[in-house]
Amino acid sequence: MASPATGKGSTIIVSALRVRANFGRLLRQIENERQSLVIEKRGRPKAVLLSIREYVKLAAPEPEVLKVIGQESQRKGTSALSARQIERIIRTARKSKR
Repeated sequence: MASPATGKGSTIIVSALRVRANFGRLLRQIENERQSLVIEKRGRPKAVLLSIREYVKLAAPEPEVLKVIGQESQRKGTSALSARQIERIIRTARKSKR
């Protein structure tokens, strides 16, 4: 069994036996630390365990335009607006166009 790597975004390599014995703890670790887990059986990689967030990123990557919009929103500080605040801004903009 290889020793686990540390740090966010790193990969942990563990034996199937260790996964079976520590499944709950490893699930929490994968989710909290954004790590992936390579599961080995008899020293050969057999499967990978990812957090659902990382899986979605791989299965349906965010379109580039959404990334740009998100970055711009964070830069302007509008990413922290509530739904109510957004509704108010939209209403005001629509009124000013009339």
